[in-house]
Amino acid sequence: MKQELIKLSQDVEEEIKPLLENIDKICKKNSEKILNAFQNCDLQESHLVSSTGYGIDEPGRNKIEEIYSQVFKAEDALVRTQLISGTHALAVTLFALLRPNETMLSITGAPYDTLQTVIGIGKDVNKSSLKSFNINYEQIELINDDFDIERIQERLLKNDVKLVEIQRSRGYSTRKSLTIEKIEKAIKAIREVNKNVIIMVDNCYGELVQDREPIEIGADIAVGSLMKNLGAGIATSGAYIVGNRELVELCAERLTTPGIGKEIGPSLNQNSLLLKGLFFAPSVVASSVKTAIFASRMLEKLGYNVEPKYDEKRADIVQTISLKTEQNLIKFCQGIQRGSPIDSNVIPYPGDMGGYEDKVIMAAGTFTQGSTIELSCDGPLREPYIAYMQGGLTYEYGKLGVLKAIEYMQQEK
Repeated sequence: MKQELIKLSQDVEEEIKPLLENIDKICKKNSEKILNAFQNCDLQESHLVSSTGYGIDEPGRNKIEEIYSQVFKAEDALVRTQLISGTHALAVTLFALLRPNETMLSITGAPYDTLQTVIGIGKDVNKSSLKSFNINYEQIELINDDFDIERIQERLLKNDVKLVEIQRSRGYSTRKSLTIEKIEKAIKAIREVNKNVIIMVDNCYGELVQDREPIEIGADIAVGSLMKNLGAGIATSGAYIVGNRELVELCAERLTTPGIGKEIGPSLNQNSLLLKGLFFAPSVVASSVKTAIFASRMLEKLGYNVEPKYDEKRADIVQTISLKTEQNLIKFCQGIQRGSPIDSNVIPYPGDMGGYEDKVIMAAGTFTQGSTIELSCDGPLREPYIAYMQGGLTYEYGKLGVLKAIEYMQQEK
């Protein structure tokens, strides 16, 4: 590695040291919250034993969902390996809670690309989308990276919206991710004019970045993936849905079958991994945020536009870097792959992917396929050629991966 790059990284580490110390404070608070949940729910060694077959009322699985309920301060939780991704969990939730001719309103603009396919946005409407079931969709754009409270309240006064969707993270957009404080303000404004509309938060990438979660600030239901923050790179599958008990039960009946809901679902030797993932999550999320801060300052020093800036308040683990050219985006992602512990010799190239309109390049040499809490980087091949970087199981490994990516991108110039 070039001496100049090593020197720059040392300078950056010294500069960001106070910020990293603040991340440790949040980690400590979230660790205490999770440990308390484990103890208050009386987690026993017997709960690590998994079921097969139907998994009827399995004690270990039920205990995990009890713990998640307490961590999120929710009435109930559905935590299942049968939920294979965040998008799957979101789709289950939307189909569970919406009926034909009802309306879903996104108040954070267009949702993530794969969820657009679920909803039925775009040129070719999927035959299994919400739209194909005559479920209506509307959206209200953010203004200066914040909620358009006036328009939201005006629309909800009509009392014909069934569900409001809030996406905490930015997705493949250029807007900022939303802090808990901004979401809390929006939820309070919604309740001033409509007390019955269901408020759903897509919590992906945001868990444990701050010291509060969406249910605590008034959301009815929150959804996320265990391939991200709460899996901590230990869970090998799964997602969660937490919130109001009746709504969670509807989601469970959509996942399994009406009349059965949460009663069945084998854990298939996953209990220990799900619990250990949650236990380590505060530390791993802290490492991911530290990695993002380091990357933000390094790439900004090298002349690239970054979001968030290194000293901005963080709402999720995602760091975006505007790399100016298609070549830079491809090379940076390839460099992240070269800095991975697995498949470091593999060279990723852009390609077509289901649910995405543009070609996408994805780099992730991860222990669990698709795990974005492990250091990964991806981006659609469209201007302004933004790399979306997230994860880092430890700050040390994350930092090494970022430096490898920068070095590889610079070598190819």
